[in-house]
Parts: sequence; C-alpha cells; structure tokens
Amino acid sequence: MIGLRGITDANRAGRGWGIPSICSAHPMVLETCIERVLAEGGPLLIEATCNQVNQEGGYTGMTAADFRRFVGTLAASRGLQSDRLILGGDHLGPNPWRREPAAAAMAKAEVLVRSYAEAGFAKLHLDASMACAGDPAPLPPALIAERAVQLAAAAEAGGRRPFYVIGTEVPVPGGAHEKLDTVEVTRIDDLIHTVEVHAAAFAQAGLEDAWRRVLAVVVQPGVEFGSEDVVDFMPERAGALRAAITQLPGLVFEAHSTDYQTEAALRALVAHHFAILKVGPELTFALREALFALAAIEVELIGPADRSGLRETLDAAMLANPQHWRDHHHGGAEAERIARAFSLSDRSRYYWTEPKVAASVQRLLDNLGRRRPPLALLSQYLPRQHEAVRAGLLEPEPGALVRHRIGEVAARYARACVGTPVASAAPLP
Repeated sequence: MIGLRGITDANRAGRGWGIPSICSAHPMVLETCIERVLAEGGPLLIEATCNQVNQEGGYTGMTAADFRRFVGTLAASRGLQSDRLILGGDHLGPNPWRREPAAAAMAKAEVLVRSYAEAGFAKLHLDASMACAGDPAPLPPALIAERAVQLAAAAEAGGRRPFYVIGTEVPVPGGAHEKLDTVEVTRIDDLIHTVEVHAAAFAQAGLEDAWRRVLAVVVQPGVEFGSEDVVDFMPERAGALRAAITQLPGLVFEAHSTDYQTEAALRALVAHHFAILKVGPELTFALREALFALAAIEVELIGPADRSGLRETLDAAMLANPQHWRDHHHGGAEAERIARAFSLSDRSRYYWTEPKVAASVQRLLDNLGRRRPPLALLSQYLPRQHEAVRAGLLEPEPGALVRHRIGEVAARYARACVGTPVASAAPLP
C-alpha cells in the first residue's frame, strides 16, 4: 500500500495525488471515513490537535495513547487493517500552555510530542509559533525553528521515526473570527526563509536524518472560512507558490482550513502541490445538519413528551459552558443564537460528547429507528439522502442517514485526491 511518502512524491511528480487529513474525534465522523476508505481503497489519515488530545487529556479527555486505541478500535471493528491507518498530530507545540513562561510551556510540549511519537503517530506537525509568557510577539522565525527542533528531538528520543510537517503560517484554528473578504497568500521569501531556518536548525542539532523525514510545509494558499464566509481558492493567486516548490526538494505543501472549498478548488489545490488537505469543522457541520434535519422530522412523527429535544439540549449545553464559542460569535443575543446553531466554524462540535447532549442524540436515533422517516419527510429535510434511499443505495435508518451526509463531504475530498494526472504540472526534482 502506498504511504505518505509515496503520495507526496507522486504529487511532486505531477500525478495529482493527495490525501485528506481528517481532523475530528467524533465517532460517527470517523466511522464514516473508515467505511469510505474500505470501499474505495488507499490509506486513511486521521489527526488530533494539541488542544484536543494531550497528556492532560485535552478537551476530549484523551491522551495520545488513548486516541490511538479509540481510533484503532473503530477501525478494527469495521475491518480496516492497521497498516492502512495513519495517525497524525496537528499543531504540536506549546499552544495549550502558552500563558506559562516559555521554558515551562516547552517542557510540556516536549512531553506532548514524545507521547504522540511513542503512541505510534506517524506524522507530526511541529508548531512552536505561538508566543508564551514573556516572549516577544511575534516570535522571530529562527526562534520558532529552534523550538521546532527541540520538539523533533523529543520525538526522536522515543526511538520512533515519524514524518514531520513544519511551518506556521496557518489560518486561525477552527476558522477566522472576523468577516472575511480575502486572505493573503504566503510570500515566497517567507516560505523559503522558513524552510532554510528549519533546515539549519535541524542540522545544527545533528538531526539530519529527521530533516529527511520532513514531508511538507504549511503555507497559506489563500483559503479560509469564518462563521458566515468562505474564501475560495484562486489558483492564479498561488502560482508563485506552485513554482517555488522547485526550490524545496522533497517537500509538498499542507493546506489548513480547506473546509467548504468546492471540489474544483480542492483539485486545484492538489495540482498546486498542496498534497495534504486538512478538513475538520465541515465534517461535524454535516453531522449537525443531518441531526437537525432528523430532529425536524422527529417533530412531525413523535409526540412532545417523547421527543429528544436535541436542539434545545445542545443550545443549553453551549450556554452553560460558553468557553468554546464566546470568542468566536458576536453581534448580540440573536446573532449569537443563530451562530451557535449554524456557524460554519461549527463550535457546537465541542459539545456532542457531553452526557445530556449525547443522550439526546441517542434518543433521537432511537425514536426514528422505531418509526422510520417516510419518504416524503426525507425529501423535505434530507433530499439527497432521499434520492439515495429511492435508488436503493441507502436504508432509511437514522444513523445511516447521518453517516451518508457526512460521507458526502468525505467523498468530495476523496475525489479531489484520487490521482488524476495534472497536465500542467511538470515533474519536480
């Protein structure tokens, strides 16, 4: 089976190969992506972030070893062989502890990165770009590189040989906070300087072998999404980046916040040597859409006393614990209410595992499992799933309907990365 290096080498050779990076810990999202890979072939890349999974549990309550077991159990239960599953760590660095002095934050970041490596994560994004307490802001590129190498050394000390991703010029994690019109593309001088200072720092630390396992550099191709807006990829704005990769032997680009891009835009990103496409909030946005649609169907079929009350339960949980959305949604009570439910940044994804919300989801699925939605209501609230049911491709079982909606997003990414030769992409050294 072709692995990460094979995919990135093929991308550089102009074969149009890429791989989606699934950035989610939701079981239904992961189950859907596992099932799609089983049906279509190829490897599955699933990533966890430093805030989501760390030695203190993160917001999922999982360590790296826990996440490995969690994903591995899901994969094994569906028959996905372990050698087709690739785990990655995203934004691994001092971010969870950035309010502490740099020495303390970096010491914890070293433990974090080593724990990911020892748990068998094969792809580590080293991100030491954030200023810690007492640091200058922004950090000088040489200091970012020095700290990235400190993290790489911690990973190497565990005896594993993971691949690495460097670079820090990324969109705001989880989507921008402000209204968007355009996003600046990374300057070529900045790209070249980032790679040069990292290469020098790896060499100075005696980590030349680790440097040879650096697969990709994160840059900004001009894509982003906010609460209500999406900035679409414009290939003509990233032409210089595409050309600049000829100066970076062995490397491809990694694109963050590609959620909500069209299939044509995703294909164009792959053609511009963005071989790794991160997607996360759009997958749980699709999950939320499907669950809300089922809740609307439930209102038509189930009496008030027996309904799940999903939407009300979710919003109550978000209001009771606003830390995951309050810095993202503004504009007064009514605007915030709409954003909590429908924002493209999908801050509701942090709340699905809360006990009351999870119980409400299960009650919704149980209610509509006992009383299957009729075709007319599927047509009204889930029209594409209605078409699949009518075609005999999908059972009107509520969990299957949700996974089908998530799968529409996953399928768009899969199609964009399938390896269609790119006529205008010359092979690279």
